[in-house]
Amino acid sequence: MITLLMLAPMGVPVAAAGLYAAVGWRPGTRWVSAGSAAAMLGAAMLTCVQVVRAGPRVAMGGLFRVDALSGFMLLVIAIVALIATAATPAHLQEELRTRRMSVQTCTQHSILVQLFLAVMAAAVLAANLGIMWVAIEATTVVTAFLVGQRRSRAAVEAAWKYVVICSTGIALALLGIVLLNDAARHLTRPVGLDWTGLMAAAPHLDPGVTRIAVVLLVLGFGTKAGLAPLHAWLPDAHSQAPAPVSALMSGVLLSVAFYAILRTKAIADITLGPGLTRGLLIVIGLASLAVAGSLLLAQRDLKRMLAYSSIEHMGLMALGAAIGTPLALTAVLLHILGHGLAKSVLFLSAGQVLQRNGTTRIEALTALADREPAPAACIGLGVLALIGLPPFSLFASELGIFRAGFGARLGWVMAAALILVVVIAAALFNLTSRMLLGRSTEPGVPSSEGSVGATVAAVLTRPATDTVIMVGALVGCAVIGISSWPLSHLLQLAAATLTGAP
Repeated sequence: MITLLMLAPMGVPVAAAGLYAAVGWRPGTRWVSAGSAAAMLGAAMLTCVQVVRAGPRVAMGGLFRVDALSGFMLLVIAIVALIATAATPAHLQEELRTRRMSVQTCTQHSILVQLFLAVMAAAVLAANLGIMWVAIEATTVVTAFLVGQRRSRAAVEAAWKYVVICSTGIALALLGIVLLNDAARHLTRPVGLDWTGLMAAAPHLDPGVTRIAVVLLVLGFGTKAGLAPLHAWLPDAHSQAPAPVSALMSGVLLSVAFYAILRTKAIADITLGPGLTRGLLIVIGLASLAVAGSLLLAQRDLKRMLAYSSIEHMGLMALGAAIGTPLALTAVLLHILGHGLAKSVLFLSAGQVLQRNGTTRIEALTALADREPAPAACIGLGVLALIGLPPFSLFASELGIFRAGFGARLGWVMAAALILVVVIAAALFNLTSRMLLGRSTEPGVPSSEGSVGATVAAVLTRPATDTVIMVGALVGCAVIGISSWPLSHLLQLAAATLTGAP
């Protein structure tokens, strides 16, 4: 039973991709992607229940393994996938109507998204560092085609930039894997690249070789996670990809790459002590916050604004991982889920805005609340969630990270991070206000002032499924922020996994 549950998140998307390849994207198959994601979520939930009750489990002769951490990441992937794929039919239908995409392009899009979900699930379920590296590298190929899907000059350039920078990073990670394997070569019992074997052998690994390997692994996977200084691909790729793909990249791709860093840190801390990874992640985390803050102050594009916000949140997660206490790690994992929910809503809303207005330039999007109340409300609430206001879960997770940081005597780091977070929040608030507020002056565009009926009509003309999906995601983000009891035990077990507990 557990084997079927573990294989379902990989097998179901592959089957869905095969179905799209066989019959193409058409009205009868447009909900297959969402059905696949729903099946992934069901399997992920049942898998987590099994893990909480009976502990880690393996499948396929030990090739795949699920513990509380990988089970939680599987939940994140499935939840974000369900949000993105459920909004995809309306997105593709609008692209077809305006002839920006053909049926063939929709088919290719659907196949690639399903393959993306399958390899992401494989990455977190892999029991072996080598298999995980292959799965993460496979996403570079798949998402490069999705980023360049529009085939405009900007989209093709973004895709190439993404491939070149991420391939460089993943090559660094491969070199780190080779060195980590070499660090265990002197042991009488072969360890290989198995996670549990590496954790068990960590006290006996060669510290000098492990030190170099860990730096390469953190930099390599950090590139894929969008952390500074190798973050340059992220704003271009996120801004050029179709909205559902941007949601998946921000909520899933970055998180899975960061998951690899968390696993690496757990091994490194046993072998070398927490000093190396703590220092490395603090530098990378603060650099990411500084880059995001400085570039957000002068940002002029909605999707690029969201992309730089992703860099900020990955920086916060890096700082939480650097602290390394159970409270900090629990907060980091909660932050991964909250960020995925909020950013999915924001990218999908940005996609609606782009389809309606033909641009995402901020100066051209004034009075959105007046003209398009549904996506404007989602953008406004999503940004409030991103900047960490209650009741959204990012408030609880950021509070947990900062509490843990000050408690771990990293006051100067937390103070610097807090200043940067406040600057970023102010920039996001200012940019969002410029888009949402004001009064529409376009001829023929109804104003909401004095016309409640016009506002209601504008809401109802939006795809009902899109509005329900985005509101549901925001409500979920708020509910988790108020009480994370359904996940609390799983989160505690996952954090314990990262601190070396069996």
